[in-house]
Amino acid sequence: MTKRRLRLAMAGGGEGAFIGAIHRMAAALDGDWELVAGAFSSDPDRNRRTGEQLGLTPDRVHDNLADLLADEQARPADERIDALAIVTPNHLHAPMAIAALDAGFPVFSEKPMAMNLTEAHAIAKAARASGQLYALAFTYSGYPMVEEARARVARGDFGKIRLIHVEYVQGWLSSPLDREGNKQAEWRTDPARAGLGGALGDIGTHAFQLAEHVSGLTVEALSADVTTHVEGRMLDDDANVLLRFDNGARGTLRATQVAAGEENGLRLRIHGEKGGLEWSQMEPNTLTLRWLDRPAEIIRTGGPGLAATTQGRQRTPAGHPEGYIEAFANLYRAVAKTLAETGPASGGAPGDTDWFPGLTPGLRTMAFVEAVLTNARSDRKWTPLVPPEER
Repeated sequence: MTKRRLRLAMAGGGEGAFIGAIHRMAAALDGDWELVAGAFSSDPDRNRRTGEQLGLTPDRVHDNLADLLADEQARPADERIDALAIVTPNHLHAPMAIAALDAGFPVFSEKPMAMNLTEAHAIAKAARASGQLYALAFTYSGYPMVEEARARVARGDFGKIRLIHVEYVQGWLSSPLDREGNKQAEWRTDPARAGLGGALGDIGTHAFQLAEHVSGLTVEALSADVTTHVEGRMLDDDANVLLRFDNGARGTLRATQVAAGEENGLRLRIHGEKGGLEWSQMEPNTLTLRWLDRPAEIIRTGGPGLAATTQGRQRTPAGHPEGYIEAFANLYRAVAKTLAETGPASGGAPGDTDWFPGLTPGLRTMAFVEAVLTNARSDRKWTPLVPPEER
């Protein structure tokens, strides 16, 4: 039987929006998805123009998500969308996800999961009640060398893990762009649209998810210093956090958007009893291994000796760079595979080739943001990161 492309709708991502275009490219890369509908902007003209530019028929371009969902529910099953991608500012993530899940449609949402942990729990409740898939765009876990790092830690190559250091360093908000008309900066520094955290919610959640995903460990307690360096900014632009993991390991997390001159410096280092690893998002095809008793190793995508799960995330031979869009596409491919083969689900185990981030990392990252801010505002040295399911 001929494989059909899954039908995708998009909320947000109108003309000029960075992340919406990235999602569309990633979804199209493997031929698993076809964009058929959207509610791209609250501005009717911009929304219409976006639909025209994307080649959609006018009857599938809607002024709001409620109209889109009602129209899709009324369509025959062989026309109806298979999932909704949410690529809006943060304040719309929860209401849109819940509405789609309640209407019976799977969701692939931008991160962070929601504005706060309460909203995140509401999404999880809706997903579980509906039985529909819920996925999150923690893009960096889709990189082949991130999977290779995770696989090597999981099989015990480095012995017991002792140290985990992750940093996400940007410089684009070093000046007050949020007060100078930059649309991307405006909403990311507005508590009403971004949520509790600025840099913490925008890139700190990526760093936290990456550290737990690759190490296989969970943070039990943290101690934080959170700062706003740019005068007049309403949310943090710099956060530094000490971490204690469930196996006794110690770590640090740094998330800043005011390191002038830096681009997109996401870097992870993990060390165990026998050695350690290092991965950088700006050199994503390389994984560096360092050993206590032998020379360092450089592992490259497409090379020999890679885990089967790593190979499943590669598309080109060695020496042909893959990057951000391909990592995104790995998540879209995993979601498509799950929907096509098993129907609604919440994601597989991290070692599965069709693994994608879902409810658990979403809830944990929101709990992390709240714990960091709680600690930074108090005089307590350490704050427990209570598992969301225990609240």
